[in-house]
Amino acid sequence: MSNTIDLNHPPDGHNYNVIVEPSETDGERKVRLLKDVILFMAAIVAVGAMLVFCFVTMMDETTSPDEKKWAMSMLSGAIGGLLGYLIGK
Repeated sequence: MSNTIDLNHPPDGHNYNVIVEPSETDGERKVRLLKDVILFMAAIVAVGAMLVFCFVTMMDETTSPDEKKWAMSMLSGAIGGLLGYLIGK
């Protein structure tokens, strides 16, 4: 069997894809990873701050019932999103 494939006439039932991508240098990889880590940490801090604020709102006796309702909605949404992420759905 020949290892040569004629791309002008692929075998029946076969398709081919060609992807041309520039190679990533070590410096570009480090910058991309650093950017991803910084963005992930910023998101964790923002979500954590929102969760703490909602939890404090829920536990404070001086907040109105309407404020407690939106805090509970935010907490429910965050917990649902976290569970959905962990389960993968």
